[in-house]
Amino acid sequence: MFGIVILIICSLFFLGIVTRTKSLMQGRKGPSVIQNMKDIFRLFNKATIYSTTTSFIFKIAPIIYFSTVVTALLLVPFFSQKAIISFDGDFVFFAYLLALGKFFMILSALDTGSPFEGMGANREALFSMLVEPAFFILLASFAMYTGKTSFYEIFYDFIDLKDATSVFLIIIAAYILIQVAMIENSRLPVDDPKTHLELTMIHEVMILDNSGFDLGLILYTSSLKFVMYGMLLSNLFIDSSMHIFVQVGLVVLIQFLFAILVGMIESFRARERMKKNSHFIFTLTVMSMMVFFGVLLMMNKI
Repeated sequence: MFGIVILIICSLFFLGIVTRTKSLMQGRKGPSVIQNMKDIFRLFNKATIYSTTTSFIFKIAPIIYFSTVVTALLLVPFFSQKAIISFDGDFVFFAYLLALGKFFMILSALDTGSPFEGMGANREALFSMLVEPAFFILLASFAMYTGKTSFYEIFYDFIDLKDATSVFLIIIAAYILIQVAMIENSRLPVDDPKTHLELTMIHEVMILDNSGFDLGLILYTSSLKFVMYGMLLSNLFIDSSMHIFVQVGLVVLIQFLFAILVGMIESFRARERMKKNSHFIFTLTVMSMMVFFGVLLMMNKI
């Protein structure tokens, strides 16, 4: 439970640090690091307005989206401790929990009957489908090497910061997880949360009809997803032999650096053309195959 508390605290500041970093990179003073959470809490206190064309799916989708991410968070190991929910094959359950939440968000966008939201839902489904193989190949490669299928056991047995090959594969895996986090949260270079053109928006156009508490819940869920992937990144670099306080400090530091990195990426990188997004996402699968062959080399299979 201590790890969950740490991640919840990190989630309160994550998007604020991203926004603050972008402001500094662009030479602006910008809002404080808690402004994003102030906006979300302000939305929590507002009433939700539902269109007469929507059904109950539109009403329950934000809650299911939030619930699936929170449940997925319980599957991620914290430091050298097992996750609250841990079992063989839990990384598969983790991926499909996130897919379930996104599925309901896509359904809610289609439920509005808006052609713009339907277009965004179509793109969201396509990009999620394309990024899924990269995640599965990466985790399956680690599982093959360790002979384990649980998040905790995979990270516990694979990490060897003294082995050069292992460190190289960890760096590639970190890059893949960062890009997966950006795509899953509809950020640059696939999508731009600050764009206001419906024809090029993806996630933002999907939630145009959401308001009040529901909109605040969706925005906060994005922050939780970021810190969840940040925790996976932390597990790549934390050795279980480290003291617990050192592990906690590293987790907070990695979350902080991850937020700064997201802000810097969004400051210096332009959004890809819509037709090139699929090509970019497919490169992650190619890189995950590099990890797969690297694991085969470590196992002397080739």
